[in-house]
Amino acid sequence: MPAKRPTDLWHRFQEDFDQLTRAVGERWPSMFEEEGEMAAREWSPSVDVIEEDNQFMVKADIPGVDPKDIEVTLDGGKLVIRGERKWEKEEKKEGYMRTECSHGMFYRRFNLPESADPEKISAKGKDGVLTVTIGKREVSKPKRISIQ
Repeated sequence: MPAKRPTDLWHRFQEDFDQLTRAVGERWPSMFEEEGEMAAREWSPSVDVIEEDNQFMVKADIPGVDPKDIEVTLDGGKLVIRGERKWEKEEKKEGYMRTECSHGMFYRRFNLPESADPEKISAKGKDGVLTVTIGKREVSKPKRISIQ
């Protein structure tokens, strides 16, 4: 059996938490979310969390969402991505007209590890993907104390 990396636990936790929040849905608002936010949320963008040697990256698939409609905040070790998707497509041809609309709020929250540096964070959007990069800081390692 291959050795497990510390990041495997983090990814597994994130997957389990995402699955739980999707399963619970609108029936049970979280105490961490603002009142009414669960009722307004209609979709949840897919997100990849990547850990590299010197940084963490959170990549969210948010196609068709204007960056001005996305809010990224970091507070108390929690990264929050929230916003609103507004999309409308209209097709007119002889004899008919078709309009498709999609809209709704989205909200994703991630607890960052102690090694995440809140002073080294940036976000950019390109081709429908929001990439949030969080640098790492040196974290003191546990010191073994010998018993005499």
